[in-house]
Amino acid sequence: MSEATPTLYKGLVGVYADVSSVSKVMPETNSLTYRGYAVQDLCEESNFEEVAYLLWHGELPNAQQLAAFQAEERANRALSPALLRVLREIPKDAHPMDAIRTAVSFMGTEDPETADVSDAAQRRKAMRLLAKLPTAVAATNRLSKGLEPIEPDASLPFCENFFHLVFGKVPQPEVIKSFDVSMILYAEHTFNASTFTARTVTSTGADIHGAIAAGIAALKGPLHGGANEAVMHMLTEIGSPEAAEDWLEGKFDHKALVMGFGHRVYKNGDSRVPTMTKYAEKMAEVVGDRRWMETSRVLAAKMMRVKKIHPNLDFPAGPAYYLMGFDIPMFTPIFVCSRITGWAAHVFEQATDNRLIRPLSHYTGVEQRPVPPISAR
Repeated sequence: MSEATPTLYKGLVGVYADVSSVSKVMPETNSLTYRGYAVQDLCEESNFEEVAYLLWHGELPNAQQLAAFQAEERANRALSPALLRVLREIPKDAHPMDAIRTAVSFMGTEDPETADVSDAAQRRKAMRLLAKLPTAVAATNRLSKGLEPIEPDASLPFCENFFHLVFGKVPQPEVIKSFDVSMILYAEHTFNASTFTARTVTSTGADIHGAIAAGIAALKGPLHGGANEAVMHMLTEIGSPEAAEDWLEGKFDHKALVMGFGHRVYKNGDSRVPTMTKYAEKMAEVVGDRRWMETSRVLAAKMMRVKKIHPNLDFPAGPAYYLMGFDIPMFTPIFVCSRITGWAAHVFEQATDNRLIRPLSHYTGVEQRPVPPISAR
């Protein structure tokens, strides 16, 4: 194309903006890898805290390193009285993602190292965010129902503590394992929209609270993190496996988007889906309710048969969270509690060899013109 009409890459499809060593989808195996480890293997052999350490430090921790990481996280879980007052003032019908974005911004105002963007300070702030986000998510959920927030329990591991914060009790190990797997699977996924947003903010020299608040804003969208909520709304609208095919035909007739299907990176199926589906099925067994998984099975089969489109991670994660007892508006905030690990890893990486992210745009408006007097308008 001529210089006046440059080649455009809408959505930055196919554009390499930078290098990264955090994660990659390996084309040979179609596997998402974190620092070289296949995520499905991490789900079976590690827990979320180990994976968080891996993303931030490049290697899996030994016993001593893990113990120190866990101790630091557990020591930073409590919210300040001032932040709890802010959360109480948020309208009960506000979306939790808006509340969590606000909470992160407020954490930035009261963090003693807000202005320090050195690597060491950013890492300490990231740990505080990792520790406090579950407390804020759970408090927001409880306050929206007229319930009092629950204090974090420093004797509990990360995932067990989250259930304690939300429900006041820790469920059976099978539920914890399923939740832990979801947290690992959601932790990181290369230059997705929210990660690229966080890196863009970091490239300006802004602190990590600003970058994470921006990432949360991007993640709220239904074409990104909000899809797991949309999937569960879709399943409850369908209601039963018997109604699934006719419901889907109606979507086909209107060329409507079906949530939880397709992915820009995966062409042969999202490598995270089999693992998440396995643990969603375990949740259905634990709860004794197979309706949502059977409905999902019918939808996935017909989408593949008719449209040749595979489901993505949000498709099994939605019903898994629902079966765990979480309210649908909590699904994306839970995603935030996981993805803070990947976002922070990219914030650290962006800052090590930073250049302001500032792309061009091709102007298609009117040519320069004089401003007419008001009498001539």
